[in-house]
Amino acid sequence: MENKKRGIAIAGTIVVDILNNIREYPKSSMLAPILSSERAVGGCVPNTLIDLAKIDPTLKLDAYSMVGNDENGRFSIDWIRNGGVNVDHISMKDGVSSGVSYVMFDMTTKERTFFCSLGANAVYDVEDVDIDSLDCEIFHAGYAFLMDRLDSEDKKYGTRFARLLHDVSERGIKTSLDAVSSDRPDYAEKLIPALKHCNYTIMNESECCAVSGLAPYREDGSLNIENIKKTLALFIEYGVKEKAIIHCRDAGFMMTADGEFIMVPSLEIPKSYIKGSVGAGDAFAAGCLYGLYKGMDNQRILEFASACAAANLSAPDAVSGLRTAKEIEELEKSFERKVLL
Repeated sequence: MENKKRGIAIAGTIVVDILNNIREYPKSSMLAPILSSERAVGGCVPNTLIDLAKIDPTLKLDAYSMVGNDENGRFSIDWIRNGGVNVDHISMKDGVSSGVSYVMFDMTTKERTFFCSLGANAVYDVEDVDIDSLDCEIFHAGYAFLMDRLDSEDKKYGTRFARLLHDVSERGIKTSLDAVSSDRPDYAEKLIPALKHCNYTIMNESECCAVSGLAPYREDGSLNIENIKKTLALFIEYGVKEKAIIHCRDAGFMMTADGEFIMVPSLEIPKSYIKGSVGAGDAFAAGCLYGLYKGMDNQRILEFASACAAANLSAPDAVSGLRTAKEIEELEKSFERKVLL
């Protein structure tokens, strides 16, 4: 039965990440020296797929996206191919540049800030996805709010993202969606139409709670677990067919279509272990997708995903910290889980 499974496809953003380490983020109008810098490839497509390839090199993995016909585009495609992913469905478009993200990693707070030029991601649309070529068990798409054309209005389905997920679902493929954090006023309006065409959603607390309008944290900075639970219930109400998942620094949460709520605290990671946090959310998503694909139970999906996120923190770029499923399970045994009040 396992050999008949067709793998995972991911469509969405590709950017070249310029990773800059700084001692601390400067105040307005002030200067912060860059201590070191390196180039890597990021975005939903490369991060999540290469993580999956590291977790299980036997997986069939397909990338669907667009880059510019430029040096960054060629660098991106080579990077993804070398990561063990099929790149036949990544197109190179003349007249647009490849996406670029400038990442500032504050080495004092371990926080990161992004400045992004969308490039080809902004013009990628439903027609650019060769849906007839899809041969997968799960189709994951991201990121909503970084793909202008897919985020745009669709008269029948609400948004082009919703149309894409609908069309993929019609082929009997399970669908999943990720987004990026944004304070745009139409966040809920743009995201809600896609939810009813998703089997799964995997997003962070800010993204999900931007839909519900409920604060994920209390005034003292502690997690408002009740609001997260209500938000997940709202995602199910809006039409997510199987599982809605939220991840944050302190925990992972899931609600199933039948109302089961699961919470798994994150692993307690010492600051000395953390070399970067770029791509931690994608690592968590990769862990979830792998768990869903392998038929793990709900509790184990969140446990494994949190261990994948922990592995990610051991490297400065988005994918180098990931390792095989067996090695991730061994890593998981090295740390206790956080205690949430």
